[in-house]
Amino acid sequence: MKHLVICIALLTVGACCFAQQKKVASHKAASGNPVFQGWYADPEGIIYDDTYWIFPTWSDLYENQTFFDCFSSKDLVNWTKHASVLDTTAVKWAKKAMWAPSVIRKNGKYYIFFGANDVHEGEIGGIGVAVSDRPEGPYKDLLGKPLINEIVNGAQPIDQFVYNDNGHYYMYYGGWGHCNVVQLNDDFTGLVPFEDGTVYKEVTPENYVEGPFMFKKDGKYYFMWSEGGWGGPDYSVAYAISDSPFGPFKRVAKILQQDPSVATSAGHHSLLHAPGTDDYYIVYHRRPLNDNARDHRVTCIDKMTFDKDGFINPVKMTFEGVPAQKIKKSKKK
Repeated sequence: MKHLVICIALLTVGACCFAQQKKVASHKAASGNPVFQGWYADPEGIIYDDTYWIFPTWSDLYENQTFFDCFSSKDLVNWTKHASVLDTTAVKWAKKAMWAPSVIRKNGKYYIFFGANDVHEGEIGGIGVAVSDRPEGPYKDLLGKPLINEIVNGAQPIDQFVYNDNGHYYMYYGGWGHCNVVQLNDDFTGLVPFEDGTVYKEVTPENYVEGPFMFKKDGKYYFMWSEGGWGGPDYSVAYAISDSPFGPFKRVAKILQQDPSVATSAGHHSLLHAPGTDDYYIVYHRRPLNDNARDHRVTCIDKMTFDKDGFINPVKMTFEGVPAQKIKKSKKK
């Protein structure tokens, strides 16, 4: 009996130690890159309340790109997958090539703007919009048709990014080396003309290819985009700075590009800016070294910093990713 008690005690202690080891082993000091498993590209990062979200493109053959997954995290390190938050069963006109979701919240509703069908002149497809009561969906088609179906100023209607500038919602978009900006109406069901009467303004900077992104810092508008071919190693990110959301956007420099010791084809990005901090994180996709498969792209996060004059420093790609950072709760007045 004495031996039985000792054995039980030893087993109990061993189980406790194992549980503690398992807890320690599961704790991650940094996100690691890629930040989650799977072939995902064109990641859109956004913060809703105390949660980080990433909405990427499923990287596969166009015919297999019929849905969007998204991921959420409280600390940038541990991510939860939300599968198929929007797919072609909810968007009857979309058949393939669902690309580059751009997400935004307005009046308690969550919206995804997306490209579908890799549209060319005379075809059905382009930029659509879907809506949900929750960031993780499910989302439903808002219009039953594309918001933008036509090719204007040479810009294929893909790679949309919606930017809220003090209550004015602008959408930058465009592939094929051209970028337009349009102004959305109040309920995101259509476009409204600018003060000069135009609906589409071309704002294409030097070397622009696709993947526009906009943010504002210290009163300046930072316009960013991807350069090079998405299928090649030289895919990269550059930027411009302007006093206006409509430019002119004079190219400053390239800030993210391949590193032969880490990865190639680094591009189509977005940013996460932790509220109440000076911390900016660039969310982007890249290709693993020595992997030439067309659709093998992974989502990564690294730190993005600025020099004393407000210019963006070159981003160093890492395997470590970024450290854990929870979003600080705003103090009630």
